[in-house]
Amino acid sequence: MSTFKRENSLKMDQGRFQRLSEITSAMQEEGLYKCGLIFGIDYTMSNKVQGEKTFGGKCLHDISEDELNPYQEVITILGETLQPLDEDGLIPAFGFGDSRTKGDAIFPLKDVGSCVGFRDVLATYNRVTPTVKLYRPTNFAPLIYKAINIVRATKKYHILVIAADGQVNSEEETTAAIVEASNWPLSIVTVGVGDGPWGTMNEFDNKLPKRNFDNFQFLCFQDVVDGARNRKTAFALHALMEIPDQYAAIEQLGLMEKLEDE
Repeated sequence: MSTFKRENSLKMDQGRFQRLSEITSAMQEEGLYKCGLIFGIDYTMSNKVQGEKTFGGKCLHDISEDELNPYQEVITILGETLQPLDEDGLIPAFGFGDSRTKGDAIFPLKDVGSCVGFRDVLATYNRVTPTVKLYRPTNFAPLIYKAINIVRATKKYHILVIAADGQVNSEEETTAAIVEASNWPLSIVTVGVGDGPWGTMNEFDNKLPKRNFDNFQFLCFQDVVDGARNRKTAFALHALMEIPDQYAAIEQLGLMEKLEDE
């Protein structure tokens, strides 16, 4: 894996961010002026019990008017931060781990086309989620390959955000997909929601094999927001702080040019 030792302001000046728009501006200052955004949502059975400590004992997909569930927060915070960088505003959103796909496929949250803006992603998630039957296992591979196909079709750099409540069950398949993704202008941010534990996911992140660039990051949502003065900016910053370095690596490797030549 190539190493790009390029410091960026998202890592160095973390205390200066008070609003999500400031993080967006910082990413632009680091050279990322446009990107696409893709969401993947985990609908495995363990969501029913993974909120025992961190979400008042409720299912992590519980939808109410009183508070946002962790998936809604991930969509809202990262959507608001990244939407200004998305020229067409189209955001594909997919679910996985439900009783229909059973770890072998994904399903689009919207029946026809992509969501238009993160608010549409949130509204679609709110409408669809009560109808989804939770199941198993946790396999990121089908989602990652779908993201690669979207990058190839649109010829645009994308950030894939995977919000998941548990460990990867299909490690070999997921690892192969992440390695293949490093051949394309695609960053993968996986957000662990719920109680964890997340030791296996941290190990999974650290033991990934040689790739063209470090294209995968894992972080625990609750660890980041607990005790944070501003949970929105704290989470957005931790989720996106590696993106400028990844984008610089993509440029140095000529992956955008490779995409244009297809």
